[in-house]
Amino acid sequence: MNAASSPSSALPDAHETALQWVTAPAALSSVPRGEPSIGGIVPYSSVDWPGMLACVVFIAGCPWRCSYCHNPHLQVRGGHYDWKAVLEFLNGRQGLLDAVVFSGGEPLSEPRLPQMVRAVRTLGFRVALHTAGIYPSRLQDLLPSLDWVGFDVKADAAAHDALTGRAGTYAATQACLDSLLASHIEFECRTTWSPRWLAEPALLDLARDLARRGVRHYAVQNHRASPGAAPSATLSAGALDELRALFPHFAYR
Repeated sequence: MNAASSPSSALPDAHETALQWVTAPAALSSVPRGEPSIGGIVPYSSVDWPGMLACVVFIAGCPWRCSYCHNPHLQVRGGHYDWKAVLEFLNGRQGLLDAVVFSGGEPLSEPRLPQMVRAVRTLGFRVALHTAGIYPSRLQDLLPSLDWVGFDVKADAAAHDALTGRAGTYAATQACLDSLLASHIEFECRTTWSPRWLAEPALLDLARDLARRGVRHYAVQNHRASPGAAPSATLSAGALDELRALFPHFAYR
C-alpha cells in the first residue's frame, strides 16, 4: 500500500545517539498460527508520521493489487515477526520513541489489530495508522484508539477500480473518509501521483473535492519506480500553486 519506509538521519542529536545502533527483532521463517501477520519492522522513522519519531510495524496482507505498490511482498498474509518480541523491543524504546505506526500491506486486514493497538498504548506510545480505506467498519471502530491517520486517496471514481485491481473499491474509501472527517482525529490524505493513471486535471478535481469536504492536510507523492528513484513525472507549477491554495497544510513529496 505505502511507499517503503526507511530510517531518517534527520533526528535530534540525543535521539540519534540513543537510536543509531537500534535493530529490530529478528525475522523468523514463520510464526505460529493465530499470531499477528507482521511482515516487517522499521525500528525508527521520522517520515511515517510527520513530526514524530516512530517504530513502523508492517502488517502483511492486502486485498487490493495496486499497479504501483511499493510493498508487493506485503500483499499476501504471512507473519515473520513474533509480536511478543516486538513488544519487548518497544518496551526498551520508551522515552526514546514517540509513537508506533501500523502500516502495510493494509493493517486493517489484521483481525488482532485492536488488541495490538491497545498493547502499544499501554506502553505509553501514541499510535498512528496508514490505511487505504479498505475496511470502513474496522476503521470506524478503531478510530477512538488512534492519534493520527495517513489516508491513501488513490484516485477519483473513474480511475479507482482500474488502479486497485478490484471492483467497487471507491465506495469503501469514501465511507472511510466520511468517518475520518466526522471523528475530528488528525489525519493526512495523500495521493501517489503519475499521469499514467491520473491526469493532472483529474488530480486537481480530486483535490478540490477533498478541500470542499473539509480535508485540511493533503500530500501529493510523486510516483517512483523504486524508493530513491527519480519521479516518473512532476506536477506543473500552476498545479502546485493551486494545491497550496486549496489546503492549510500541503506537501509535495
